[in-house]
Order: sequence, then C-alpha cells, then structure tokens
Amino acid sequence: MSLPSARLPQGWVPTADSLAGRVVLVTGAYGGLGAAVARAASRAGATVVITGRRKRQLEQLYDAMIGEGLPEPIIHPLDMEVATPRDYEALAEGLERDFGRLDGIVHAAASFNGLTPLSVHKPDDWLRALHINVSAPFALTQACMPLLTQAQDSAAVFVLDDPALMQRAHWGGYGVSKAALERLVEILHQETEKTSLRAHALLPAPMRTTLRRAAYFGEDTTIHPLPDATAEAAIYLLGAQGQTARGAVLDLRAPA
Repeated sequence: MSLPSARLPQGWVPTADSLAGRVVLVTGAYGGLGAAVARAASRAGATVVITGRRKRQLEQLYDAMIGEGLPEPIIHPLDMEVATPRDYEALAEGLERDFGRLDGIVHAAASFNGLTPLSVHKPDDWLRALHINVSAPFALTQACMPLLTQAQDSAAVFVLDDPALMQRAHWGGYGVSKAALERLVEILHQETEKTSLRAHALLPAPMRTTLRRAAYFGEDTTIHPLPDATAEAAIYLLGAQGQTARGAVLDLRAPA
C-alpha cells in the first residue's frame, strides 16, 4: 500500500451535529455499506443524496429511513455502468440548483462478480469492474469538483479492500481496480492538497455484506459485524475532524 495509514481516534463516535449543514452524496446507496453510510450521515445531521442504478431499491431505502425517523433523503437514480460524462454533470448541476453546495461524496458502489482465474475471466466482467470501481468514481468526482472546492471543507471518500488479499490469485478485475483506486486517491490528494477538498481512502475490517458472502462463500459471515462501524468511520472522514487523515487510508482492520 502506497498511501500513509491513519487510525480512527479511540472512542470517537459521531454526534447529531457532526455533519450539520453539509450535503453528502452516497453512491451504491442501497448496498450494505452504502445504506449504512446514508443512515449514519443522516443521523449526523447531513442532507443525504442517495444514488444507485435501481430506483425501486433506492425507494425502499428512502422508506426505511423515513420509518426510522431519519430526515428525508434525496433520491437520484444513476446507473454508473452506463452513465456518460453528461449524466455526471447533470447530477452536479442538480445539486447546485437544489442545494447550492456539496460537501462530501462516499463512493460505496462496487462491482464484484466472484473469484475467477484470469484465464477464464470474462472480458465484460473485467471491464465492468474497472469501470464501476475506478472510472465512474473518477468521472463523478471530477464533475462535482467545482462544487466540492467551493465548500469551506469537503471530502471525497473512496472505499478500498484488503491489499494483501487483492494481490492474490483469482481476484481479477476487482483486485486490479482496488489497486488502481488507491493510486487515484494518491493523485487526487496531491492535486487538491492546497484546496478545501480532501481525498480519503477507507479500508474496512471484515464486515457482513453481500460482497463478503460472494467472495468467501465457505465462511460464516454472521461472525462479522454489520457495516455500521465502517459507516461511522466514513462520517469521521466527511467531517472537519477528518483533516488529520487527509491523503491517507483510514485503516479499520485490527492492528497486526
């Protein structure tokens, strides 16, 4: 891993005003981590914009959040597999029109189609993983950079995966994409370190998600916690206190 490592301060937990007044965009919002981040950001006082390819599942998340007494999220369907630069620009324009600001993005969307040897890796699956996991986050962040850099303090959070595992056989396009995503964070940090926009990487500990079940099909994933702790760490990075982890990977794994 080329990025410096940071740790969440011991005992830190978000409060009801950790993100007060901020507008936060969450991709892959109906996935395990994305939904947890949307809820955590809403509880921390942010206006949350949830996006993903399936409108019905976004609506289900919306209904669940309202049912839990959380503030109303804003739905913006976006299929990152087929979205064009104009689609990303339209999203940014909508945010500026409706809110006049954007203070953070959490890139929780991910494409993983199972462990596959390179010799039989379907090219379409490879291209989809590289596109959704790297190219789409780049394009969306680029489209939103004018808004993000206008904010007094803003953050773009990119979710990594265990680099020791990503180097192993069969991780294919997903493993390559996560390595590329780390380099994207490093370059973005160098280009924005004198601006109000902070670039962050987030490295979760094992958690109970659909992706984990697909990758470790022989494992009892119920032994792992839900993504809530990882979502709270994302709130740390989105808020002003995340300044200390700027340009670094916030490593949530147990110390070696």
